[in-house]
Amino acid sequence: MARTFGSRGFDVALIARTKENLETLVDRLGQEGITAAGFPADVLDRASLTDALNEAKARFGAIDVLEYSPAPHSPVPGLTPAVPSEVTVDNLQPMIDYNLYGAITAAQAVLPAMREAGAGTLLFSTGGGSVDPVPMFGNVNAAGAALRNWVINLNKELAGSGVHAAHVPPRPASPQRPCRRATGSTTSRTSDAERPGAHRPADAGLQRSEKVSDALRVRGGVVDDPRRCGPRLGCRSSRPGSHRYETMQSHLM
Repeated sequence: MARTFGSRGFDVALIARTKENLETLVDRLGQEGITAAGFPADVLDRASLTDALNEAKARFGAIDVLEYSPAPHSPVPGLTPAVPSEVTVDNLQPMIDYNLYGAITAAQAVLPAMREAGAGTLLFSTGGGSVDPVPMFGNVNAAGAALRNWVINLNKELAGSGVHAAHVPPRPASPQRPCRRATGSTTSRTSDAERPGAHRPADAGLQRSEKVSDALRVRGGVVDDPRRCGPRLGCRSSRPGSHRYETMQSHLM
């Protein structure tokens, strides 16, 4: 995702827990000619997430595209999947903190400026269980579904403002719609069916940049994005004619 936006004129801000991994990613993007910077934070620490977003804005300028999709690569204390009959307040609350509250915190940090500017895109991703639940992830899916509901409703509220919010549900890879991660693995993400009466953003997906018009298509609060794979977030650059793109991997590394 960072490469997709970076190759189209966006500067990239990465957010993750581990400073060393951030430095590695920033260096890798720099070798590809993409301006990037890293900001350590954890989505479970809402104050640190807000601080990181504010630091990114101070470094690059107002954020045009926010993409939120944290996914732990190792077991995280307190985030333990449970089947529906074994879901409790205690094992559901951390999932809500991780999926929903982190997303709301990130949105609150960037949305006011987007509304004032009259343009911006908020992208939020979850596992497929937010749409088609899997019993072994009863609490995870409940939190993901809550995030999805909030995002689609937020998009309706933002209708006519120039700001768009969308949920990005995953689907299995297909020969027609392949998507390759930076790591070389293949998957695919396409949109859900359009919902009657839903707020439909412009066909370009991101109104502030024609350079990414072929990378994202936002429709009715969901995203049709054949290249959208990894967990990332976006911010645009302060250089004239360029854009600020911020990539979030918080609680990912």
